[in-house]
Amino acid sequence: MSTTGIEYVRGDATTPLGKGPKVIAHVCNDLGGWGKGFVLAVSRRWSEPEAAYRRWHRERAGNDFGLGALQMVQVEPLVWIANMVGQHGIRTGSKGVPVRYEAIDTALGALADRAAELGASVHMPRIGCGLAGGRWERVEPLVVARLTGKGIAVTVYDHG
Repeated sequence: MSTTGIEYVRGDATTPLGKGPKVIAHVCNDLGGWGKGFVLAVSRRWSEPEAAYRRWHRERAGNDFGLGALQMVQVEPLVWIANMVGQHGIRTGSKGVPVRYEAIDTALGALADRAAELGASVHMPRIGCGLAGGRWERVEPLVVARLTGKGIAVTVYDHG
């Protein structure tokens, strides 16, 4: 356990450790694209999160889909996937990297409420730091402020 209250482990976030209800959180883009990075590991285990995300995006005129939004998808009796829209577009280019820290912060705030309702721990890769191009030094304080600072157990998984 680090001073942040986050537990760092080697492993795969799609096979979360521990007992009780669990939420696996990850960052999605705002374009409706699902096909690279951590989402592939999610889709190898469960089909529902991708289908729900694509439907959420397709029907976005009538829902809350957009930066900062959270979609909870139950995949097992005690496991949910948290699709968090925290990435604008998919490519690093003239406008910089796709990650949007404010959107991740907003989504984590919503996630904290849902995790508390469920009595769930939260499991994640280093969200926003893969294809989204973010830096963990900027994401970690958001996770601390929104989750571990409110007593929600968080485990971060590093492949290795």
